[in-house]
Amino acid sequence: MKIGKLKKLKTEKQDTVKYWLPFGDESILLNDLIGKQVSLNFTGNIYCIDTGKKIKKAYGQGYSWESFITLPECDQCIFQPELCHYSRGTCRDPKWGEQHCLKPHVVYLSLTSGVKVGITRKTQVPTRWMDQGAVKAIKICEVKDRLTSGKVEVEIAKDMADKTNWRNMLKNVYTDVDLLSIKASVLKKHEKLFSTHKVEISDDEVYEFNYPVEQYPEKVSSFNFDKKSEVSGKLMGIKGQYLIFDTGVINIRKYQGYEVNLEY
Repeated sequence: MKIGKLKKLKTEKQDTVKYWLPFGDESILLNDLIGKQVSLNFTGNIYCIDTGKKIKKAYGQGYSWESFITLPECDQCIFQPELCHYSRGTCRDPKWGEQHCLKPHVVYLSLTSGVKVGITRKTQVPTRWMDQGAVKAIKICEVKDRLTSGKVEVEIAKDMADKTNWRNMLKNVYTDVDLLSIKASVLKKHEKLFSTHKVEISDDEVYEFNYPVEQYPEKVSSFNFDKKSEVSGKLMGIKGQYLIFDTGVINIRKYQGYEVNLEY
């Protein structure tokens, strides 16, 4: 038995995506546990992933309320980049904004449960796509900062989804598409948009991802540590930030800061 606080799964793109669980002083290769009995038992203790202080309730995937309402990485503009307000001088932490938001961003298409448009920092390619459980992805363009990427995404999203149906993603339900063709259509339709924002059109490399899953669930039942302290079963696979058991699924990132006993 090992005890530790949950953190976001780490990934590496290989023929099959590799997943590690940062846990205490070590990093556990989860691919090695697929097909085995695994249990996570929540101790009842939650710790803020910013300050490390014990808290009663987590906000925004692992933060105390104080951190959630003051940290720039928890601001609304992180979830709606078109609302970035750095230029107005109201960023919660201008230095953080310069390091994370005033950097090149990529606008992309990905195939998860369906085709969606999204944005991410250039340095997060291809990590962002593995975190969302994408089967395929392609970059549309590169822009100078997060605000510009958000403005471009909002316009493209008027004709296309910008969210994933996470249940279908976990069931591996999707219709294959030609991302190159869809990208070409987007470029043609939004030619004026791209010209206005002076974007740099990206190359046409299509990224493909295979996930370490022995069997996808036919129905998705989600575990909730706030209602039931034990998650256990045969680990059938990993996709996105989810562990897929024969008894249900759990989003590890959602429960960052939760202290658990891990057995396998």
